[in-house]
Amino acid sequence: MKTKDILAKCDHTLLAQTATWEDIKAICDDGMKYKTASVCIPPSFVKRAKEYVGDRLAICTVIGFPNGYNTTAVKVFETKDAILNGADEIDMVINIGELKAGDYSFVEQEIRKIKAVCEDKVLKVIIETCLLTEEEKIKMCEIVTNAGADYIKTSTGFSKSGATFDDIKLFSEHIGANVKIKAAGGISSIEDAEKFVELGASRLGTSRIVKIVKAEENK
Repeated sequence: MKTKDILAKCDHTLLAQTATWEDIKAICDDGMKYKTASVCIPPSFVKRAKEYVGDRLAICTVIGFPNGYNTTAVKVFETKDAILNGADEIDMVINIGELKAGDYSFVEQEIRKIKAVCEDKVLKVIIETCLLTEEEKIKMCEIVTNAGADYIKTSTGFSKSGATFDDIKLFSEHIGANVKIKAAGGISSIEDAEKFVELGASRLGTSRIVKIVKAEENK
């Protein structure tokens, strides 16, 4: 697989609490230069970033991030605000506690409400795989499919660990035909990225791949 094809699947990501506008602007420049799928940035920077990149690059942001336990009303408001500010894609975190309590209807209805606000914008659902049992991961494949979201996503990158090959394989075996997969966190090499794609990931949440490509160019 060519490096440019991997870059085209990357959501070039910067969600650090210390990120400044200059940092965000720099990853937007990277995203446009290397033609990444999007840049994934904090909500507070969405408006400036969209004004900066225009139609040259998709802007992705996060909702209920990173813990997922905001109320549904807050998540819906966050989503509306992000889209109003120019977000093209939304990555939401589920309420993990409700999933573990077995309130599957709550989790599904929350995703449905956010998807309704997104309309034609892409919605990715972060389930934080490192905190779930295999049974819960399989259940989330069913819920995400039924709720009409566009992607199931492994991780926030702010918990115990990120994507694993086993999780992507599991997703591939259990998601519906209309749901894609995003592997996020723990993607440390071009080889890892290729393997995730081979296993079924359509998107990769990482900043590492662009950094590797830039380092190679600077040698």
